[in-house]
Amino acid sequence: MTELKNNLLLKALRKEKVERPPVWMMRQAGRYLPDYIKLREKYDFFTRVQTPELATEITLQPVHQIGVDAAIIFSDILVIPQAMGVQVLMEEGKGPSLPNTIKTQKDIDALNTSNVDEHLKYVFDALALTKKELNGAVPLIGFAGAPWTIFCYMIEGKGSKTWDKAKQFAYTETNLAHQLLQKITTITIEYLTTQLQSGADCVQVFDSWAGSLSPEDFKTFAQPYLLQITDAVKDSGPVILFPKGTWYALEDLSKSSASAIGLDWTVSPKQARALTNNNITLQGNFDPAKLLAPIPQIKKWVKEMIDEFGAQNYIANLGHGITPNVPVDNAKAFVEAVKEYKDKKN
Repeated sequence: MTELKNNLLLKALRKEKVERPPVWMMRQAGRYLPDYIKLREKYDFFTRVQTPELATEITLQPVHQIGVDAAIIFSDILVIPQAMGVQVLMEEGKGPSLPNTIKTQKDIDALNTSNVDEHLKYVFDALALTKKELNGAVPLIGFAGAPWTIFCYMIEGKGSKTWDKAKQFAYTETNLAHQLLQKITTITIEYLTTQLQSGADCVQVFDSWAGSLSPEDFKTFAQPYLLQITDAVKDSGPVILFPKGTWYALEDLSKSSASAIGLDWTVSPKQARALTNNNITLQGNFDPAKLLAPIPQIKKWVKEMIDEFGAQNYIANLGHGITPNVPVDNAKAFVEAVKEYKDKKN
């Protein structure tokens, strides 16, 4: 194995002392980069995801062009429903749609949870190829969608602001809901473990729609499955949990076997540190919309954010994915501001 030249991310995940926080951005490989847009014009979405050479090229773009401290494999959370036998369509600018939603016991029984290594071989091949191409420059992050978020898409069939259908199913067909969540959890555990064996140095679990649940419902339909995943995967590599919009779960999650928790901008760094009793690495929580501000302002905000979190046990990141309208120079300024940070406590 090639030794990592920049292992700041892994040090932060192990709660080791760092000279400055590591920095990467969710959705850094993609839609705001001109070189990505060129590839998007040539190949459809799932061709880009399922062709290891293309996925590798896209994964490496922000490492070379923006200077982030980690690469995150270019893929999509909805490869899991695909591997389970559910059709997923992706229209540019419109987002995903799943024409055949899950409605009955029969639908759930028909879902496949085996042969992950075969169904998602293209992801593992892309990880292995990216690892080789990185040649130890920075760590490589793998990822999956969390069971609740995948459940939302499989029941709703498309994106939603409120997830009414998914929640109705959870509340009225609770037994079926837990069966489905468990199936998604089982395949996700194998998927993430194999990612770590294929070249990923750590993995992140994206629970993008966790914030649609009340604190009580999060404890019922999301948290148990997140904990099951971290407990099963932790021995293969570090796990970052990102349940967006769930500041109320921080105390519980900080006691889990996760190595870090990702935060959105609805919780302040001080609140997050207090709720987690400063006993877990935190990641986030810059509002991506702030990347549209003038560069000096971005740099000022980044410094203030790190001051508030503290430079140790911290990974600088956004509170959600970077948006397509962010100028490349502004994304670079975000990364540069973290790299220029001096830890006064050192």
